[in-house]
Amino acid sequence: MLSVVKALLLPPLNLFLLGFLGLWLRQRRARLGNVLLALSLSLLYVLSTPLFGSWALSSLQSPYVDPLERAQAQAIVALAGGTYGPAPEYGADSVSQLTLVRVRYAAKLQRMTGKPLLVSGGSVSGETTPEAEQMRGILTDEMNVPVRWVEDRSRDTFTNALESYRILAPQGITTIYLVSHAWHMPRARLAFEHAGFQVIAAPTGFSSFGFDHLGIHDFLPRASAFLNSYYFCHEVLGYLAYLIRARI
Repeated sequence: MLSVVKALLLPPLNLFLLGFLGLWLRQRRARLGNVLLALSLSLLYVLSTPLFGSWALSSLQSPYVDPLERAQAQAIVALAGGTYGPAPEYGADSVSQLTLVRVRYAAKLQRMTGKPLLVSGGSVSGETTPEAEQMRGILTDEMNVPVRWVEDRSRDTFTNALESYRILAPQGITTIYLVSHAWHMPRARLAFEHAGFQVIAAPTGFSSFGFDHLGIHDFLPRASAFLNSYYFCHEVLGYLAYLIRARI
């Protein structure tokens, strides 16, 4: 049910619904129908441009600060970012590109600090192997990095935080390096601080943007740019939803 609600609220489906509503209203209230139709097409164009997609996603990020220059954490928590699903070349479920970016940085932090590592992610899309188990496999088998804890019950970032706290707090661990994408960090930090952690952000996968080198290609629609806009909308709505969940 939650996935259906998300699909309705996020692009591209919300834009198509707005356009269909405009088409339907043109027979009854032509001016309003035309406005809604034009609005849906305009938003579809804007969200598809690299100019907007890159700017929007980068606006969620804070400037990079080396997490090792901050207070010492007791452990590292790396968040899953999706799964590749059944990967025929590996003969099993495997991590997505987003997750692999986070796993790689978590491995670097673990080697540099020696801190114990927790990987967090359940079977969000019905995979036979929880995302955290997929992450552990990559870290231990391919990167030779030890994983101390596997949190495989969570369904989203909010429950990532609650389930990770359930594992770590009884061991006296409440200060963590939190590894996730830079544009996901505000929502992740909100969830983990609500759960009871002191969070030292360890962001990776920064989205790059600058007005200095704009060209015509930045105004031409592109699928990758629309994906960035989707992530932006997802994070903004998710952050607002987590604010509400944190106060209930």
